[in-house]
Amino acid sequence: MDLGLTDRTAVVLASTGGLGLAVAEALLEEGAWVAISGRDGERLEATLSKLTESYGGRVHGAQLDLTDADALTAHLEDVRAGRGGIDVLVTNAGGPPPAGALEVTEGGLDAAWELTLKTAVRAVQTVLPWMRAAAWGRIVGMTSLTVRHPSPSLAYSNIVRAGLTSYFKTLADEVARDGVLVNTVCTGMFATERLDELFEARAAKSGRTFEEERDATVATIPIGRAGDPAEFGAFVAFLASEKASFINGAALPIDGGAGRFLL
Repeated sequence: MDLGLTDRTAVVLASTGGLGLAVAEALLEEGAWVAISGRDGERLEATLSKLTESYGGRVHGAQLDLTDADALTAHLEDVRAGRGGIDVLVTNAGGPPPAGALEVTEGGLDAAWELTLKTAVRAVQTVLPWMRAAAWGRIVGMTSLTVRHPSPSLAYSNIVRAGLTSYFKTLADEVARDGVLVNTVCTGMFATERLDELFEARAAKSGRTFEEERDATVATIPIGRAGDPAEFGAFVAFLASEKASFINGAALPIDGGAGRFLL
């Protein structure tokens, strides 16, 4: 299937590893030009070198702290200046630390709000005028299954990702007739460093081993395993494509059936 992404310009935030990198790779496989970014300069260079070896000059990298508003805006403006526009924006950021509801602090809430919600809103508001002027755009927000099924150990994520999903839903109504489609992906459990960190945090609290926490959680997934990041990347690439032209304002789970909700 040709997704119609050849020569499209895509920006994937926080994409030097994990699911962000998987999305970047999927878009590159479809012929898009992709800008990746990350805070760690060495990791960025290693990732950029690997992707350039496979995809040549269709990948650009920038060292970027998403919480630096000026730097984020400058990154997006640089991509636009070099490419003439931005067709696809995939928002992503490192997840807030694990915490129960009684462990939430004002400082922790401010940090989670800044990292997970405000960075996405800033990026969207920067690129939207360009997409609307071009009468074509795709915005995909990477959120979490917690927006449908709050996790008892991820209070910060429950709060800010639900808010971000509401923002994207509201936005989708306002810009669809301008040719810009907006959706979010409710991410389940994928085999990433982030998932391992969560299992380690749970093990530290429960007294069980990392392996026991991992196995107990994976056992709740009907498919019987954690997801492969490549599966996630392919899903997001489809949402960013010409073929997803009638999908808008949706919060779509990709979780192997782990969610117990009907809708």
